[in-house]
Amino acid sequence: MTTNHLRRKDAMGFTLIEMLAVITIIVILAGLVVGGMGFVNDRQATEKAKTQIAMLSAAIEEYKLDHGSYPATANSSSGLTGTNSITVYDMSETSQPAKSLLYVLYTKGVEALDDDNEDYPIYIPELDPDNNKQGWTSSSSDNILDPWGNPYRYRTAYSKTGSSNSRTQNPDFDLWSSGKDGATSTNPASDTVADDIGNF
Repeated sequence: MTTNHLRRKDAMGFTLIEMLAVITIIVILAGLVVGGMGFVNDRQATEKAKTQIAMLSAAIEEYKLDHGSYPATANSSSGLTGTNSITVYDMSETSQPAKSLLYVLYTKGVEALDDDNEDYPIYIPELDPDNNKQGWTSSSSDNILDPWGNPYRYRTAYSKTGSSNSRTQNPDFDLWSSGKDGATSTNPASDTVADDIGNF
C-alpha cells in the first residue's frame, strides 16, 4: 500500500506553481536577451558609423590632394540641401555643377574609367550601389547612407565661391551621421544631437 501511494505521487508531474515559476524565469531571461541584443546592435551600428566616417574623411582628404580643395557645399546647417541629399560642387570641374558626394567619390571615377580616362580615381570602391556589402549606398539614392539608413551629413568651411560657411565646426569640413533618431541640430544642447556621430 505504501509503495502504490509513492508511485502515484511521483507520477503527478509539475504543480501549477512550479510551472508558473519556470515560465516566469523564461520570460525574464528572454527579456534580458532581447534587451541585450538591442544594446549590442546599437553599439555595433555606432562603431560601423565611426569606421565609415573615417573612410569617407580619408577619401575626402585624398580628393583635396588631387584637386587642391574639398568638394564644396553651401552654408547648410543640416549638412543636407535640396531633397534631403548632400549637394556638393566638384571643384575639379570648371563649370562646377551641383553633384552628390557619392558622385564625386565614386561615380565620376567609374565614368572616367569607362571613358578610358584614369585621371579621376574611384576613391572608395565599397560605395558601388549595385555591389556593396556594407549597405551604405543604394541604386535608388544618390546619398551615402549611415548604418540606420539615413544620409551622412557634410559641409565645408568654405563654399564654392570661397566665402566662409559660418556653421562649420572644423576648419576644413564637417562629416557626421545624425544617429539612430535621424535628426540633427546646430545647437549642441539639443536632444537631437545626443546620438550624432561625426568628425568633430
